[in-house]
Amino acid sequence: MAAHIRVPTVVSRAGAVSALTVAAVGGPVAGPGIPQQAEAASAAAKALQVAASKKGAPYVYGAAGPNRFDCSGLSQYAYKRAGKPLPRTAAAQYNRTRHIKTTSRRGGDLVFFHSGRSVYHVGLYAGRGRIWHAPKPGTVVRLERIWTKKVWYGQVR
Repeated sequence: MAAHIRVPTVVSRAGAVSALTVAAVGGPVAGPGIPQQAEAASAAAKALQVAASKKGAPYVYGAAGPNRFDCSGLSQYAYKRAGKPLPRTAAAQYNRTRHIKTTSRRGGDLVFFHSGRSVYHVGLYAGRGRIWHAPKPGTVVRLERIWTKKVWYGQVR
């Protein structure tokens, strides 16, 4: 016989169910200042899928798709298709993201390559230490291992 657990629901005078009750039964929790983790995760997954679909597209400086890209053009294009607009340059994209530790990175998070305090390249984290990116003139959008430890990570909000 299955056991049933009764979770009390707390309803405010305004008729709102408490966040703790919603969380206890596995529902999404939303509210002022509470990020929508599921929404952010699904946007990141969609952006990663879009970036991967551009495999083989040529690198062209200043290009932002749909058939040619530079690094920040690819990330901007992918996230725009996922419903999350980003600014145009890698540095501006870094400033728009929530900065996270390496241990917190997930597929679709942005990987920012830096020299000192200056961001010079961006790609989309694909897992297992790899990124989708548009590397440089004469190359194409491709999946590649992260080649340096001089990277920062950001989640698109």
